[in-house]
Amino acid sequence: MFSKKNSFSLAEAKKFLNKRGLKLFKKSLEPKLHHPFKSLYYTFFSGVIIIMLSFFSPIFVTYKNEIFSSSKEVKNNSKIKLEKVLKGESIEEEQQEEINNAQVFEDIFEYENIPTDTVRLNASTIEQLFKDTDYNLDDVRKKKFVKPINLNLLPSEMKMIGSSEKRKRLFIQIILPLILEENNQIIASRTKLFSILNKSNNSEAEKQWLKMKFKQYGVKKNDLFTLKMRMDVVPVSLAIAQAAKETGWGTSRFAIEGNALFGQWTYSGAGLKPKGADNDKTHKVMKFNILKASIRAYERNLNTHSSYKKFRKARAIMRDNDEKLDSLLLADYLDLYAETGKEYTVILKKIIQQNSLTDFDGVKLMPITKKLKNLI
Repeated sequence: MFSKKNSFSLAEAKKFLNKRGLKLFKKSLEPKLHHPFKSLYYTFFSGVIIIMLSFFSPIFVTYKNEIFSSSKEVKNNSKIKLEKVLKGESIEEEQQEEINNAQVFEDIFEYENIPTDTVRLNASTIEQLFKDTDYNLDDVRKKKFVKPINLNLLPSEMKMIGSSEKRKRLFIQIILPLILEENNQIIASRTKLFSILNKSNNSEAEKQWLKMKFKQYGVKKNDLFTLKMRMDVVPVSLAIAQAAKETGWGTSRFAIEGNALFGQWTYSGAGLKPKGADNDKTHKVMKFNILKASIRAYERNLNTHSSYKKFRKARAIMRDNDEKLDSLLLADYLDLYAETGKEYTVILKKIIQQNSLTDFDGVKLMPITKKLKNLI
């Protein structure tokens, strides 16, 4: 046993261990030699990592953008603009940019791509259908309910109906449910819009819906105030009066051949050339597959075209004042609808008053029943 006070030199310790069959080595301070393929391994794995990063980086960036963009909300300036009005400050009520007709009328053009095998019913058959379903205008005026009878075409013999009262009554009965149906869809969209306006954040589904509506109403820069002004109904009495004026109560060639109830012009696409038009006139009257498409195009036109901005502003003021939409007042703002200007608005108001069309402004469309569906 060794004393703690004694000490050995390295040579003595080595000699002592050798006698006992043991060897003593000095620890080398030199770095270990690299494996001959080790650098190759590092190069290979580094290359793999670089390739993986270059592949997954775009995916990560896209995912990050989606995550952060999903938290973005559609900017709602409508409340700010309302506050300005209350303070007496002037605002630009509606956008000034030109609209994209291809986008505005996209859902209307879709009607033209749907093959239709609709049979054109004659006047007597339609009258019998109305009688079988107890659909008459006297009841509508009193009870304020309309049977949801959806006819796609006018009878071809409208002009041959001798009694003007009978012809007017039949015309109103045909187009009234169609106008109400279109207005109901606008009201449903308007209700949804107001629900979104009351939120500080919008879901992805709501943003997609808004995107579609911005296109339909020709609204740019996500301006909700403009969308609110444009997404509104046309009073039933005013729509009936304009259809009556433009088609001669359903007797015009444009109404029978092209289902055109409102005489809208087009400079391209399908249309009917007015007879006797000057050679330098290139416009046609738009034609549609069904009457419903004509009504939608008419309301979309009033709700988007710059010529009817004053009409929309007057309607918005009535809304803000919690007033009923007054067709006799709103008619004054449609002087640009026809070349005759103010004279046209005077005629519209006469049609409304002489035929008591305001009786139909408060009517509701009844839900369709199984019995009524079988009759239709």
